[in-house]
Amino acid sequence: MGRRRLSEVGCPTPYAIEYGGAFSFPTPPDDVWSGIEHLERFETWWSWLREFCVEGPGLEAGTVLRGVVIPPLPYRMRIRVALLECVRPRRIEAAVHGDLEGHARLVLEPQGDGTRVDVTWTIEMMQLPMRVAARLAPRLLRWGHDRVVESTVASFRSRLRDVRRDEDQ
Repeated sequence: MGRRRLSEVGCPTPYAIEYGGAFSFPTPPDDVWSGIEHLERFETWWSWLREFCVEGPGLEAGTVLRGVVIPPLPYRMRIRVALLECVRPRRIEAAVHGDLEGHARLVLEPQGDGTRVDVTWTIEMMQLPMRVAARLAPRLLRWGHDRVVESTVASFRSRLRDVRRDEDQ
């Protein structure tokens, strides 16, 4: 039958990670969105991101983000994230390609004086070593994935304070 891709079958394969998480930020959606717009800072914010570049006008549909993701496991993933829809300050829809294939969504909603950010994605691992790891050590693979998510959120919270401070000066 050959290698099935997530996009071809419309449902996860054993090589896919489905993720959903909700995170609270103490600033309103416009401020969170403004922080995300600082694409030029991403590589300095996150130690797991290398060779990052932006093709396009920024946080708008049609922009493509490219980079190498280095989780705390012995592999690297080259990815291309195509922004499909960006509705300020509400939602980002993206297609993920490369060593990962899938779809991602980020939704910002007011939560009191702050913001609730819901993130979801379904990504399929395309590299053979990752596919083998998905079969033999799925918990280890999920652990690496979750460490990248945790460090990203913690770092973004910290950087968001820095961005707000920079913009207030």
